Amino acid sequence: MNTLLRFAAVFTFALVAGCSTVDSRIAKNRAEFSSWPPAVQDKVVAGKIDLGFTPEQVLMALGEPDRRFTRTTADGTTAVWSYRDHGPQISFGLGLGFGGRRSGGFGGVVLGPGYQDDEQLGVVFDRTGKVSAIETRQR
Repeated sequence: MNTLLRFAAVFTFALVAGCSTVDSRIAKNRAEFSSWPPAVQDKVVAGKIDLGFTPEQVLMALGEPDRRFTRTTADGTTAVWSYRDHGPQISFGLGLGFGGRRSGGFGGVVLGPGYQDDEQLGVVFDRTGKVSAIETRQR
């Protein structure tokens, strides 16, 4: 097997092995999952979240967020987790990065907090650590 094929095989294996699914997250945290009310369990199994969910419940339902940032308003500072649309996309353009900030990939530049073009879901946590808002963006 030549070097290019070997690299492609290793990369593909790493990509597939690194994918996290709702079922695999539940299996790793079975005791915690079992302690939740049935209505919460049903939503998590379906990959859905609701107001009042804890960070642990959000992580189990949706996985790790693509980005975390804070929002400061007159009511205080809240944590926001954002999730990208990982569906198939075609885009053209130039991606630029500034310092340690992540660029929006091809076709955009991010200069500060807020949602990026491909982020579809925002989960806002209140000061008690519970989900207080679920923000969705339509394309």
